[in-house]
Amino acid sequence: MEPSPLESAATADTPLVVGSVTLTSRLIVGTGKYPSFDVMRDCHTLSGAQMVTLAVRRIGPGGEQEGLLEHLDRSKLQFLPNTAGCFDVESAVRTARLARDLLSTNAIKLEVLGDTRTLLPDPIGTLEATRALVAEGFEVWVYTSDDPRLAVHLEQAGAAAIMPAGSPIGSGQGVLNPNAIRILMELVSCPVIVDAGVGTASDTALAMELGVAGVLLNTAIAAAKDPRRMAVAMRDGVRAGRQAFLAGRMPKKLYGSASSPEAGRIAAQAPGS
Repeated sequence: MEPSPLESAATADTPLVVGSVTLTSRLIVGTGKYPSFDVMRDCHTLSGAQMVTLAVRRIGPGGEQEGLLEHLDRSKLQFLPNTAGCFDVESAVRTARLARDLLSTNAIKLEVLGDTRTLLPDPIGTLEATRALVAEGFEVWVYTSDDPRLAVHLEQAGAAAIMPAGSPIGSGQGVLNPNAIRILMELVSCPVIVDAGVGTASDTALAMELGVAGVLLNTAIAAAKDPRRMAVAMRDGVRAGRQAFLAGRMPKKLYGSASSPEAGRIAAQAPGS
């Protein structure tokens, strides 16, 4: 059903622009962990996403997602390759170069993880790799912690987008420290996209209500009992959160405030008193 002219005017928005990438959907989804390529393809369509992430180290010959590219329609989807599985600067830079050769894109989602147990980003390695990739002409979408000061250094290093984790990768805990993300957004001017930790649609709405530019997620859809239904929920959660942010919420108050003025109620009762 097409939106009415009134709805179209009330929900008008600008696109998300990161480097050379322009998106009207502010939800970016992944390609891993789905029960089948058919389910993945359906979820991409239902989510309304225009960009998907791909783990470069897993899609080559013999990789666990070999054949993935055959199931993605590049006429409808932009690719954001990532350096998932990299734990040092050298492997992250090498993987980014491979992604550029394989997928013909300068956009890269940079991940330099600290260890296999927590999967938390390594701050020093992440900053070093960002500098190296920017120097080679990459548009770096950098996965990082929610540390506001580190975000400043990453932007100064030339990052195209800062992508703080809402909570640890694949944890489904949602946005655990919204105040850190609020402060982070005050300190940087490039787009901020919450990446990782989202579990359900309310998490995406909360993230978008903070004013972030978008949300990137994968496991929350792929590991849901009904991935297709969750893809729709995530789509609507991002849209609702974005519209609520643009609308501007009412101020919070300690005490109640009547919807109807007190004077109006008294005047209405006067004739029968």
